[in-house]
Amino acid sequence: MPINKSKIYINGSLVGFHNNPLKLKQELLKKRRKGEVDDQVNIAFNQETNEIYISTDSGRVQRPLIIVENGKSKLSADLVKDIKDQKIVWDDLVKDGVLEYLDAEEEENALVALDEKELTPDHTHLEISGTAIFSVISSMIPFINHNMAGKAIHGAKVFKQGVGIPSANYRNRFDTEMHVLYYPQRTLVTTRTEEMIQSYRRPMSQNAVVAIMPFKGYNMTDALIINKGAIERGVGRSSYYRTYSAQENRYPSGQADEFIVPDETIVGYRGDEVYKNLGADGIANVESYVEEGGVVIGMSSPPRFVEEISEYGVVSEERRESSVTSRRHLKGYIDKVMLTQTVGGVKICKIKVRSDFIPQTGDKFCSNHGQKGVIGAVINEEDMPFTSNGMKPDFLLNPHSIPSRMTIGHLLETIGGKVASLKGEIIDGTPFYIDKDNLLETLKAYGFREDGKETFYDGTTGEKMEMPIFVGPVSFKRLYHVVTNKIQSRDTGSIQLLTRQPTEGKEKGGGLRFGEMEGDALIGHGSAMLLHEKLIDSADELEVHVCSDCGMIAIDDKIRNRKYCPICTNGTIEKIKISYGFKLLLDELKALGVYPKLEIGDKIN
Repeated sequence: MPINKSKIYINGSLVGFHNNPLKLKQELLKKRRKGEVDDQVNIAFNQETNEIYISTDSGRVQRPLIIVENGKSKLSADLVKDIKDQKIVWDDLVKDGVLEYLDAEEEENALVALDEKELTPDHTHLEISGTAIFSVISSMIPFINHNMAGKAIHGAKVFKQGVGIPSANYRNRFDTEMHVLYYPQRTLVTTRTEEMIQSYRRPMSQNAVVAIMPFKGYNMTDALIINKGAIERGVGRSSYYRTYSAQENRYPSGQADEFIVPDETIVGYRGDEVYKNLGADGIANVESYVEEGGVVIGMSSPPRFVEEISEYGVVSEERRESSVTSRRHLKGYIDKVMLTQTVGGVKICKIKVRSDFIPQTGDKFCSNHGQKGVIGAVINEEDMPFTSNGMKPDFLLNPHSIPSRMTIGHLLETIGGKVASLKGEIIDGTPFYIDKDNLLETLKAYGFREDGKETFYDGTTGEKMEMPIFVGPVSFKRLYHVVTNKIQSRDTGSIQLLTRQPTEGKEKGGGLRFGEMEGDALIGHGSAMLLHEKLIDSADELEVHVCSDCGMIAIDDKIRNRKYCPICTNGTIEKIKISYGFKLLLDELKALGVYPKLEIGDKIN
């Protein structure tokens, strides 16, 4: 390699060397700005490695910036006027070298000013708009520039978890699962991005009056307290749709499944009460109520094995019950039924069940600023604290959730929502553009404290609270993490065939896994009895007989009522309790030719 020469890379491939990399970079930039080099090409110089990277490949993320030369923006007032008069368009600005696209690598060595007032001779570029820093989702969060970066990301993440109206034709769709929010509202504080993409036409949040105050410990840390009156007025109420499907499969034996109302002749018949919702065709009636595990599609299937002819020469086909039932913990109304058939003529049935999800303790809500929490308590409206004019908040948010998160945007949106409700107009909360002092002055003009606080009275005693409480309307989303879909418990039930331990998963009636780390935690606390209960009594306890001489598991011959050791026939047999999983391990070791020996200690009376 030539000494002190810079390496030149194009799309990661070394193509040559150059004596003066800075001059080469400047020349290429001039050519790009004149239109002699394609505007999608990026040139980056890394001084530390003395290398130039030229990128032309597709898939790079680029963003437009205004070019700055000698501390002055190339986007003049005359050009802005021409754009407004529609004399020139965006592409003209790129061709004329006013704007250029930078990728991550080239932007590494660029000094970008946020505002024209900040420009110095060292600056290379100027932001077109402060909002352009953010993604589409992030720029829909009002006052996001006042939030900590981590919470800004968190706020953007909850957009995909929010319950809204997923599609205009949701009534006719048969998605596997779907959430639909009742009474979605346009937010009182919006952004220009939201206006641009018109997301307000299909909103996914509601404007709730939120007071920031503790209340009897029920909203400790991130928990929320919700007003029962607000729930009754429709706050956070949604529908959950679940689709069940079945088809009349045909089998090689010439037999087929059939949609019917099963009767006593069907093997596995469940009783008349279970099939009460089914119509004559075996399909549940629209708007009939289905309990947990209730039958939604009645079906019978042929036997798994073809029967032999009986001694009388008659084949009696015993069909088996194979109805489709609703999921555990889910009950609701039959919303829609669809019957169709495949190209091969196989009949298909799809049924959509609608469950009403009314906010309850454990359901999750979140503001645009990542202030999320589950409902800790539902308080009667008459017990909620109230202001001097009788206003009662919908949510109570704990004050401790604000300082460490530094979500000042949440507080500003509260003040903006208050101003919007007083003025009767939507407030623009676009990042970097709004002067918050105007909002505070407007509050003062309407007779409110400019810090957003109000005097509150205790709902149970009527006494005035010592400190004024920060309160106002904030956009809150209901997230699809509902406690109804997550709650799980079990005492006894189905077990795995191999290990005899409880099955895994809510739908199978399985248990929650008590793993190695949980076991170690109990050992650390010295909770030996609880450890024994969880890992033996509640799992796969087994009584076995062991030979105390050779340590092998003894044979328990129940027919001859005899217990003996397979190796030393005269050994003393003791009875112990172990996990079946351990017994299985011993058997597998024997199969490998390993002799596992159990040493039985002294019995404790």
